Amino acid sequence: MAHGHKSDEKIVFVGDSRVRAKSSRMIPQDFSAYPGKSEVFIPNFLLKEWMVGVVVMVGVLTLVMSEAAPLGYPADPTNTQFIPMPDWYFLFMYQLLKYPYTSNHFVVMGTLAVPAILFGGLMMAPFLDTGKERRFYKRPIASSLMFLSLIACAYLTVTSWHHYELELKEKNIIPEHIKREEELHAAKGAGGEGGGTAKPGGAAQAAAIVAPDDPGAEIFKKATCVSCHGGELKGMPSSGIPALRGIGDKKDKAAIMNVIQKGQGNMSPQYDDNIKKGLTAADMDKLADWLSRQKKQ
Repeated sequence: MAHGHKSDEKIVFVGDSRVRAKSSRMIPQDFSAYPGKSEVFIPNFLLKEWMVGVVVMVGVLTLVMSEAAPLGYPADPTNTQFIPMPDWYFLFMYQLLKYPYTSNHFVVMGTLAVPAILFGGLMMAPFLDTGKERRFYKRPIASSLMFLSLIACAYLTVTSWHHYELELKEKNIIPEHIKREEELHAAKGAGGEGGGTAKPGGAAQAAAIVAPDDPGAEIFKKATCVSCHGGELKGMPSSGIPALRGIGDKKDKAAIMNVIQKGQGNMSPQYDDNIKKGLTAADMDKLADWLSRQKKQ
């Protein structure tokens, strides 16, 4: 190794960092013996697939960001009017589990056996179909299974959604995310701020309790009404249980007593249950009178 500028000093190379020139060029492989195949899988074909995947992912992200996700009310385990539904890409499995041969005593068949056969067959497809032909109409067995699977998934998905719409119509239920959006627009139209979350119950919750010290208020706390409508008379609108604040603007004493005696909607008659609980006919009359006085001030 040289340490100075003398021309006669011996130079010793410790290592050679120069890039050596290749003696031969990379020649593409000959795929003429394989119809339809014209390039190597790695890196040529894999790079093209990756680029297509990136474009599709960007498109999906654009759709996701273009519109906010629909949101319902906070989870309420007491809400019997809520119909749970999976995401659209699981609707076919959801519908499959409704059939007799995949539910009840055969639930293991629907939850384990059928998915295992489907996904197992998908994973084994490259090993079972080893033909060199790539055109789908030249591969009848594989193509038939593919089309059969696609048609089955599409049919089960459409059927599941159709049954969901029929159930909503029969039970007269509005999906929570639609109801919440309508309440938000109503709040904006009424001059609200519109920037927050719409609360179920709206104007009824804003009304104050009238005569909270009245004997009827104490009777209400002992009656069966309190278990659903709550001690604050706010109810659970998300579960279809209306608030009783402001109920006097909609019903008079006789109408309220009629609801207590005969029930209304999903509410069963409560008069006899309250009598069995220890309340008297006079107490029920005071309760109906107190509720009829719950008006907006």
